[in-house]
Amino acid sequence: MFQVFIIQNTGQSLKIQVLPKSTEVKIACVLTSFYYLCTQFFNCIALMINITLPDNTVKQYKPGITALDIAREISEGLARNVLSAKVDDEVWDATRPIHKDARLKLLTWKDPEGKATMWHSSAHLMAEAVEQLYPGVKFGIGPDIENGFYYDIDTGDTVLTESDLADIEKRMNELAKEKQSFRREDISKNEALKYFSEKGDEYKLELINELNDGEITLYKSGTFTDLCRGPHIPDTGFIKAIKLLNIAGAYWRGDENRKQLTRIYGITFPKRAELDEYLQMLEEAKKRDHRKLGKELGLFTFSQRVGSGLPLWLPKGAQLRERLEQYLKKLQKEAGYEPVITPHIGNVNLYKTSGHYDKYGADSFRPITTPVQGEEFFLKPMNCPHHCEIFSSKPHSYKDLPIRYAEFGTVYRYEQSGELHGLTRVRGFTQDDAHIFCTPDQIKTEFKDVIKIIMRIFKALDFNDFTTQISLRDPGTPDKYIGSSENWDKAERAIIEVAEEEKLDVVVEQGEAAFYGPKMDFMVKDALGRKWQLGTIQVDYNLPERFDLHYIGADNEKHRPVMIHRAPFGSLERFVAVLIEHCAGDFPLWLAPDQAIILPISEKYQNYAEKVSKFLKNSDIRALIDDRNEKTGKKIRDAELNKIPYMLVVGEREEGEGTVSVRKRGAGDLGTFTLDKLADIIHQEEERLQGIS
Repeated sequence: MFQVFIIQNTGQSLKIQVLPKSTEVKIACVLTSFYYLCTQFFNCIALMINITLPDNTVKQYKPGITALDIAREISEGLARNVLSAKVDDEVWDATRPIHKDARLKLLTWKDPEGKATMWHSSAHLMAEAVEQLYPGVKFGIGPDIENGFYYDIDTGDTVLTESDLADIEKRMNELAKEKQSFRREDISKNEALKYFSEKGDEYKLELINELNDGEITLYKSGTFTDLCRGPHIPDTGFIKAIKLLNIAGAYWRGDENRKQLTRIYGITFPKRAELDEYLQMLEEAKKRDHRKLGKELGLFTFSQRVGSGLPLWLPKGAQLRERLEQYLKKLQKEAGYEPVITPHIGNVNLYKTSGHYDKYGADSFRPITTPVQGEEFFLKPMNCPHHCEIFSSKPHSYKDLPIRYAEFGTVYRYEQSGELHGLTRVRGFTQDDAHIFCTPDQIKTEFKDVIKIIMRIFKALDFNDFTTQISLRDPGTPDKYIGSSENWDKAERAIIEVAEEEKLDVVVEQGEAAFYGPKMDFMVKDALGRKWQLGTIQVDYNLPERFDLHYIGADNEKHRPVMIHRAPFGSLERFVAVLIEHCAGDFPLWLAPDQAIILPISEKYQNYAEKVSKFLKNSDIRALIDDRNEKTGKKIRDAELNKIPYMLVVGEREEGEGTVSVRKRGAGDLGTFTLDKLADIIHQEEERLQGIS
């Protein structure tokens, strides 16, 4: 037994008092309780996990907390909008427990990953509806895509048509209102095989056999269970507006030798108003469809005799394309580029050296054999290996650098027939390729000069709404990248500094760089708000290594050059398609297939109209004559509808004075001008739009 003392300091002496035993027992109990509480407190602290929010605020929670719980703690309003969460660098279900320290970002409809989560969950909702309406169907894959989702389905003997979409849509709406939760379940490989064997779904069995045990999960919602890695929204109640868009055929896993499945496309939104806005945009997109306008404007065509995915450029389209090429060639000449031309084929060993054989082999046309045993050629999938060979064809000094090779080179990829789409997905396309060979210290200057070219092109074509994405390496996995850390640091720093100096609207993506170097992409919004990647600049440490390229430095030693890939248009075919849809075929004056139309007010002024036409042609102005027996007012209206910039009315007064009465599309009557003055007006406008003056 112990004794408890109270020691009092009286200021002059210490007074010691022994407490009675009953009091000792009470104090002992208090101390024991205090010790227990302290132990529990420190154990609790030790068990807490740290969650770091986007503003770097760190909060502590018990293990097993979910992102949705954290959202509710912040505000109920936020929780009602959380679709998923980014835990460290991985997107998770908002309802999935977190058991260790992590960085957390709550994802809503405003976040691309949030949209993707909802659209993936919508694919499951559609599959559930289809399975209920058509028992016995089997399922392939059902991913989210850029706008919405799809599911590939084996419907057996049942043939689904567009008329069936309304019934599926109706059932989806009914199921969405049930607020079915999405439940994640880890499952062994044997259990997964057993489940889908009993269900008779050979497509899921094929996918499971390619997975490792311990990485297989199922998701259950309502009556539907799917093989899926997730993530998913908390429940189907978040889906408020549904539209199934169309049905198409799709070969299982993109293999034309496998069974063709039924692919149903759809899109969903959290608000009906957003769906209505999207459908309105789709209607406008149909009017602007480059395939429709390309035919109406006489720009290009396709022929099955020539082959799918191989566009034929008609005279007006070829002239438009030629004007784009000439414009860029002029900019390139000013910037010190040298033109080169390379063949459409190359020895297969060239592409094995570059790595393109391994990368594009499955997506390339079959090798071309020759009478020489073992000799094979490839239709070239890229221009860069050829440019590397041009660089290595003679020795270079550091004083020669930078060297800039430019080529409008046609390349070939064997796109699956189901993937072909007008000019945006073709099997033969021309890239405005250029490759710059420079020293590490020259990267910043070269990037800045390329950006200037891209900015002039965007301005000349009215692409004013764009963001710049800078893709950098993942600092946590340095071994996956080629090239020294010093060179990577220098290149990344240069790219970021250039973006800041040029005041670009930048998004930096860590871990999105290619293994061979960082890059900068320009994401353009068209008139309908759709995003397109137009223009790219990439640093490459890989090809100079593969081709053993070098130059002699100031130290008289060999050094490896840095290679920069650059393509402001990307593919001319795709660029023209985007441009057509962006401007709805109403091209800027310098690109318009017909810049002016001459409108004689009667047949007797036909000769003067032809004289005007000849003058304009000699002045490098594209013009045609409307010699129909129609009233002038109708001719003007038709010219406006055909998007012709200038309408030139000629009659007795104009013939007598050697003038034309000028109307401009969208501006009305400009007055009467001599032919020389008219030519000056048109040329000055062309130069202004191209940024020349």
